[in-house]
Amino acid sequence: MRFPNILAGAALTTAGTVLAGGVSQTVVDGRKTCTVYANGNQTNDVPNILSAVQECGSGGTIAFPEDQNYWIATKLNPVFNDVVIEWHGQWTFSADLAYWRNNSYPIAFQNHHAGFIITGDHITIDGYGTGGINGNGDIWYTAEAGNTQPGRPMPFVFWNVSDVTVSNFFVKQPQLWSLNIMNGTDMSFDNILCNATATQAPYGKNWVQNTDGFDTMDVHNVNLTNFYYQGGDDCIAIKPRSYNVYVQNATCHGGNGMAIGSLGQYLEDSSAENIYMTDVNVSIVILAASFPATVDKLIHDQIIRYNNDMENAAYIKTWVGALVPQSSYESAGLPRGGGWGSVRNIMFANFNVQGADLGVAISEDSGDNGTFSGTSLMEVANVAFVNFTGYLSGKEGNKTSSFSCSNVHPCYNIDVKNVTLTTAENSTSTGSSSCAYISPGGVHGVTGSGC
Repeated sequence: MRFPNILAGAALTTAGTVLAGGVSQTVVDGRKTCTVYANGNQTNDVPNILSAVQECGSGGTIAFPEDQNYWIATKLNPVFNDVVIEWHGQWTFSADLAYWRNNSYPIAFQNHHAGFIITGDHITIDGYGTGGINGNGDIWYTAEAGNTQPGRPMPFVFWNVSDVTVSNFFVKQPQLWSLNIMNGTDMSFDNILCNATATQAPYGKNWVQNTDGFDTMDVHNVNLTNFYYQGGDDCIAIKPRSYNVYVQNATCHGGNGMAIGSLGQYLEDSSAENIYMTDVNVSIVILAASFPATVDKLIHDQIIRYNNDMENAAYIKTWVGALVPQSSYESAGLPRGGGWGSVRNIMFANFNVQGADLGVAISEDSGDNGTFSGTSLMEVANVAFVNFTGYLSGKEGNKTSSFSCSNVHPCYNIDVKNVTLTTAENSTSTGSSSCAYISPGGVHGVTGSGC
């Protein structure tokens, strides 16, 4: 049964038509529904959004209509319990770089920040193919010109959540990592688009570094299907203490490919186990046929690609096993490394690769200053790279794969099976590999120096 609307906030009506921003409340079948209308004119919509959360964020529904564009000018961390969010419209972050640098929520990992954080349980979000977040990131990319500075806020973060479903949703022009989970259990994502495009970048320059697509940390049981990424960093990055993560049907255009890591940057358990990634397109060119109609227009309206880079197809990266001085802001200028744990039961399967620099790789030397190679305390074992086809960029010469592990815990039971990648687009050579710090016979299915 539907009851009459009750208008809250600053909404104005004429014959039932909302003319200005506010929150309309309706009860449908006993469930309270809050519909949020944008203020317009780049007026902050966060107060109205938080009003809707207060009224309908527990046991209710929150709706953002398709014709509405919401201006996000201040940080927000709503807490939900049993909520359905019908996210037809778009949120756009303000261009006030000084505000966001000085007021975003601090994220201890890699000295990052967040502008929007979701907390709670039993959360369902549907973007219906039209809804999502615009981080206004191109302003940040242009201002920093490839030199990322502290304070860039992540636009879509899940913190302490469980039982979450997100579908048919986009994050375009993210200021930093597009979609990040930090402590989540039982989460499902389907038909997600993340697109970072630097429209002012000179040819050959990557101004969209640190715009990861989908990152996990401290998670259990996460499913991601039908994922589409364009950017200049990790397409998907599985970070510390991620367990039981399943990815199927992902397309990565540009960046660093599919990553496990980085792990071991801090003095803590940094394990990642039971990770399965399958049916992946990794390319420096746009594979138009791989995009469904719901995201095809978003992709092609936004792509201006000057940095045709694709560093890896699939790789694992861990830090060295000692505290080593670092200068980057991501380490807060402090010594990092020395973390421990296991990376095991990892499967990369069914990859179509077009133009990546390297096909498959394990590197346990992150943070090395030239004297700590082979010291990682992370144990990497039971990893399979299966069914890779396509070609590489030729930037690595005859090398198509690389495995540099640890003297402390040499890699073992690493299987490379049916990986047929030519060294360049018009080459017939499948190249060779290089191996270091592995157990005797620890890498199967490759030949080359140290293997």
